[in-house]
Amino acid sequence: MSYKFAIDTLMTKVNILSEEFRYTHDHNPIEHADSRLKSPSSILEKARRRGVPLDLDSISEHILDIAGIRISCSFLSDTYAIRDLLSGHEDIRVTEEKDYISSPKSNGYRSLHLLVSTPVRMSDRTVEVPVEFQIRTIAMDFWASLEHKIYYKYDQAVPQELLDELRTAAETAHRLDETMERLHGEVRELGDREQAPLPGPEDLRKLPLADELLSALAERVNARRTD
Repeated sequence: MSYKFAIDTLMTKVNILSEEFRYTHDHNPIEHADSRLKSPSSILEKARRRGVPLDLDSISEHILDIAGIRISCSFLSDTYAIRDLLSGHEDIRVTEEKDYISSPKSNGYRSLHLLVSTPVRMSDRTVEVPVEFQIRTIAMDFWASLEHKIYYKYDQAVPQELLDELRTAAETAHRLDETMERLHGEVRELGDREQAPLPGPEDLRKLPLADELLSALAERVNARRTD
């Protein structure tokens, strides 16, 4: 239950951030967020694979991805922005960070992994619960999802030619991310330039016929005064 409660607590924070950006900012870095809680059979399988004793204390100490949250973003810069926003919460403590975006895995996998610890208040105690965040772009998430399905289909024994194609596809997805990041930056820069401030009085006086127009306006205002 503590892992489920930790997910519920952190998903609420993520949803609040998403709602805030949707209504008060011109860009929401969170495209989609979901969570997963490992099943007991998956936990035991991973514990056996790693040689972890099959008791609750040992599993809690060594299996740190029982609770997980995945956040999909539009742009590369969004992944790091989300990391900074999450780590800024006083009740979210980042204990480990793995940046597979700047340093991808050998198979081409890219994602930003954060292992965090958050307090969960139970009826009789407060426990610190580890939760793994995976933060990546839509393109990264698409690739990772298909790669997972391929590995599942071949029961981990994926032919080398498919592995090579997957690595090439990962590079293609990353180039797409870089292109979209550049275009996003150019559009934002163009929008900033177009949002020029309104001209002030001195700017208006520099316009042709400005003095004549202002004098005519002053005459009309004075003509309506009765005091």
